[in-house]
Amino acid sequence: MPDLLSPLTIGRHTLPTRVIMAPLTRCRAGPGNAPTALNAEYYAQRADPNTGCSLIIAEATTISQQAAGYPDTPGLFTDAQVAGWRLVTDAVHARGGVIFAQLWHVGSISHPDFQPGGGLPVSASEVNPGGEARTPDGARKPRVAPRALDRAEIPAIIDDYARAAANALRAGFDGVELHGANGYLPHQFLSDASNRRTDEYGGSVQNRARFLLQAADACIAAVGPDRCGVRLSPNTGSPAIIDSDPLGTFSYVTRELAERRVAYLHIMETVPTWPSVQPPIPVRAFRPLFDGPLITNAGFTFEKATEYLRRGDCDAIAFGRALLANPDLTARFRRLALGDRDVPMNEPDPSTFYTQGPAGYTDYPTLRA
Repeated sequence: MPDLLSPLTIGRHTLPTRVIMAPLTRCRAGPGNAPTALNAEYYAQRADPNTGCSLIIAEATTISQQAAGYPDTPGLFTDAQVAGWRLVTDAVHARGGVIFAQLWHVGSISHPDFQPGGGLPVSASEVNPGGEARTPDGARKPRVAPRALDRAEIPAIIDDYARAAANALRAGFDGVELHGANGYLPHQFLSDASNRRTDEYGGSVQNRARFLLQAADACIAAVGPDRCGVRLSPNTGSPAIIDSDPLGTFSYVTRELAERRVAYLHIMETVPTWPSVQPPIPVRAFRPLFDGPLITNAGFTFEKATEYLRRGDCDAIAFGRALLANPDLTARFRRLALGDRDVPMNEPDPSTFYTQGPAGYTDYPTLRA
């Protein structure tokens, strides 16, 4: 059976390892929500496939101003943003790396302070997700009930996905990942907890999945199926997003994506600090339904990742906090694979996850530092 350090083909790329960087929101985009040289440095530090990771799935990136819901997050809908991302992709490719853009619409998770003209966020239905939003000035404000999208508005949002996917190629990305997870807009349409529509986008699982699959089809049309992955989270989301039949709902979506021959499917396992379905659904439940590369993530260690791969539960592991704090994670894993049990690991500093500047971003030491 494969292990973390064995090769894997995803789309057009044969990756030397199965160590992948999970998308990590870091709230460090520059003016106009465009990436900067600091972002390029951060990704380049982790881009060497021999020491860092074999594939970077970049942080969630908004497809429009309406799609935004967190401060200082990057976009892919202006020329300046495309130019900023080109700094990143050039730096990653210079180190031999592969990088996909994650395309994002937060839907009801947003706040009027982000919206054009101060309007309401949009969603499948008028279901308040609860909790607080961090607004553009950094303040925390209660989220509000969103506005249900009119049927006639939906095609324009699907077009935004297609445009952002095309912009990703302009910016030098090797592919895109549709963010259909974590309670954001595609997930809001998919879940029967947040979708109370009575038109062709609500009711049956086929109708509720229509938005996500149309967004996937738009991305596929823009970049090709071999350059389009999809991320799902059958276990997690806000209490207002947990489906009444998550296994049935996500099994349907998985089969549909398998028919589309997408580059990979990225399915999250449970996150201990988030609300979750009970009992949690393991990623192996979806393995028989998808014959392409299957990626999972959520707090994996070297030992847990090795167990999943050898058992055949999935094909690759995406590491988030571990790669955030250890830019040379694969180099450390190589030592673990040789039996060295004294390999030091940097601990991530949560107080710097969403702050500005290099602290807790580009200053984590490597083994040689």
